[in-house]
Formats: sequence, C-alpha cells, structure tokens
Amino acid sequence: MATKKYNPITPSLRYRISNSYAEITTDKPEKSLLVSNKRSGGRNQKGEMTMRYIGGGHKRQYRLIDFKRNKFDIPATVKTIEYDPNRSAFIALVVYKDGEKRYIIAPEGLKVGQEIISGKAVAPEVGNTLPLSNMPLGSVIHNIELQPGKGASICRSAGTFAQLSGKDGKYANIKLPSGELRQILGTCLGTIGSVSNSDHSLEVKGKAGANRWAGRRPRTRAVVMNPVDHPMGGGEGRASGGHPRSRKGIPAKGLKTRSRTKASNKHIISRAKK
Repeated sequence: MATKKYNPITPSLRYRISNSYAEITTDKPEKSLLVSNKRSGGRNQKGEMTMRYIGGGHKRQYRLIDFKRNKFDIPATVKTIEYDPNRSAFIALVVYKDGEKRYIIAPEGLKVGQEIISGKAVAPEVGNTLPLSNMPLGSVIHNIELQPGKGASICRSAGTFAQLSGKDGKYANIKLPSGELRQILGTCLGTIGSVSNSDHSLEVKGKAGANRWAGRRPRTRAVVMNPVDHPMGGGEGRASGGHPRSRKGIPAKGLKTRSRTKASNKHIISRAKK
C-alpha cells in the first residue's frame, strides 16, 4: 500500500495526498452484488432535516458484503481486489467452488488467485475465518462477531485489527484497536489478518471540494451560532462559548456516556486507554 503526492500545479494539489490504489486489480464491480443506494440528504421519511451538514456528493452503488462468512468448508478463490466507495477498506471478490460469488473485506496481503476458506478446523492463515476458540493465542484478527451468527461488527475499517490475548472458559479475551480488553464468546467468528488500506489515515484531501464529493457539507462552529441554536452560541463579540457541549447540552471533552447498567459491561476487562 502506498500513497501518492502531486506536483503543485494547482493550490489544492500542493497538500493533497491520495491513495495510489496499487492493490486494486479492476474498476468494474460485480453487477450481481450491486444494489442502489439512495441518498437521504439528512432528511427523514417526512422530508424533515434531522441531520445537518449532509447533502450532495457523488452517486454510489452499494456492494453487498459477506460479513457472516458462513459458507463453511467450501474453498473460495480470490478473483479481484476492488475499491468500495462506501467504506475505507478495500474489498475482494471471491468465487466459491460451487460457483457462488461474494464480496468480503480484503485483509492486508490477500492476493488474486489465493484460496480462502471458512470453518472450525481450517488453518489460521490470512483471509481464513474460524471460531475465536480455535485460533492460536496472539493471532491478529479482524471482522469479528459479537454475537454468534449475527455477522462481523468489529474491526472492519481500513488498517484495523484486534489481537487474541487469551482464553477463559467459553470466552476469548480480545484486545481491540482502542486498547479495550473484552471477552467475546469463543463460538463467534473472526478472520485472520489485519484490514487492508492501512495508509488510509495518511490521506489528505487538499481542498474543501473533496469533502463535498463525499456528501459532507460545511459544518458551522457552535460558538458563532445564536443561543436558540446551540448552548455555546450567543454573547457579545467573540465570546468563547462556555463549557464545550453538544447541541443537546451533553458535555464534551471526556464525559462518559456509556450506560452503567449495560448488559455487556461485565465482559469488558479493561476500558480503552486515554
């Protein structure tokens, strides 16, 4: 994975750093795995604006991603590595021995022509999916389920990975990218390796228009609003705005908002480090 700099022939290109997309093997997605993706513009079903600063942007089609990896003990061959406009990670088109095609989140190092497989007794190699209880300690993993059979919900964005740090009865101890150490049922599935496109965090857009292409509108600072619009608004001249807080008055900068009675609290061994 590599980034690309530009000759500053325009002001915006002077600072722009983009992905070189060296790993991408095709720019034509699999049509059978595409569905339409209508933009909301931040409006709900009544046409009322419920989210500010959303609108415009380039059209996208949604790629159906297999987060469950539940086609067990049937090998699949990687056909392409592709860009997905809906996520930061790259995706891979795999074709199973029975002819079925699916998209998966591409792990770092996955190559076209490589065989991957899901199952309870498969080898812990990059791209293979198996239960957490069957993985060797210290394994680097991504695409992790929180509930067996529900599909992966952890470590899906570019460059992320977790580590299997221990096993305790029916639970596996997983160190998450945030530093949190938590227990997850050993019957939950995970995929070996880290997520592709690890240099995504190094990209620099270079100009405001690049945000507009992504469907993000300019965000108004709270301190320049009126008191009716935000708790930090109002005041004569350039007032600082008081204590930082959200539009609904919830303090920012460190207030813990996680429920103390949340059922899964008992599975968190140690919280994320500040």
